[in-house]
Order: sequence, then structure tokens, then C-alpha cells
Amino acid sequence: MLPKSKVDLYAAIRRDARTGMSTRALMRKYGVGYETVQRALISALPEPRKKMKPRETRLDPYKPVIDAILTADLTAPRKQRHTIKRIYDRLLDEHAADVSYQMVRGYVAVRRAEIRLQTGKGVVDAFVPQTHRQGAEAEVDFGDVTVNLAGELVTCYQTALDS
Repeated sequence: MLPKSKVDLYAAIRRDARTGMSTRALMRKYGVGYETVQRALISALPEPRKKMKPRETRLDPYKPVIDAILTADLTAPRKQRHTIKRIYDRLLDEHAADVSYQMVRGYVAVRRAEIRLQTGKGVVDAFVPQTHRQGAEAEVDFGDVTVNLAGELVTCYQTALDS
């Protein structure tokens, strides 16, 4: 049975090579090429996968136009800002763009927040950790509790201290 992952394949090739199998026999057994066998013998871990650069889309030529609209919207009154539908309509009317509404919607949804952050008007994700030094602060609660003590209801006063 052939190994399921590349790491398992490399481990199997190395294990069989230690038993004395030739390179050609390893190539035949695992159905791989000479380079793969050599890489497996050099390193136990395969090299990481190369990142693919994103494909070009039909929206790419119009991204600067959309960015300009979104930047101008930062200074416009709230009711006069462009909706995604209005941006899409402008692209069709003014630039005869061959793009879909979904393409524009996806780009604007991400880019609007990025532009607001770049200009300093967006909400920055922030986290302020709470630290409580030992004995620096304390919380105290008071209350009365009714308990059944030897068959008789008695009111007791309770204090709870949390430091």
C-alpha cells in the first residue's frame, strides 16, 4: 500500500533505502521520479509548498476606481455614501466594466474596512488585559440568610470577601 502523505512517502523511501534497495527499485516501488527519491534521501521532511500568486480577475483594472470612490466616501455625509449597488452601477455606466455584482460586493466588503483603517477612521482591534495584583483590591458582599437551625428559622448575617 502506498503512503498517504508526502511525509509518509519520504519516510518509507528512507526506510527502504536503509535496507539496501537501489534508487531504481525505490522509483519503481513508489511510482516516483529520480528527483523525488534523491530529495527524500537528503531530507526527512519535504520542502514546503510554494504559494501561488493570486490569479488576475476582471475586476483588477477597476480596483483603483473603487478605492477612489471609497476614499471619497470617507468625507461624504452618511446618507450620501455609495452603496455597493451604486458602485456597481457606476462601474457599468462610466467604465463599461464586464464584472459581476458579486465580484464588486466581495471586494468592497474587504476593502472598505481596510481603507478606513489606513486613513485612521476605522475601529482598531484592541485588547486591554485585566490585571489584579494580589491584595490590591477586594470585593465584599453583605447579606442576610435564613437558615433552619435545630428546627427553628434563624436569620444570620453573611459576609463574602473576594480578593
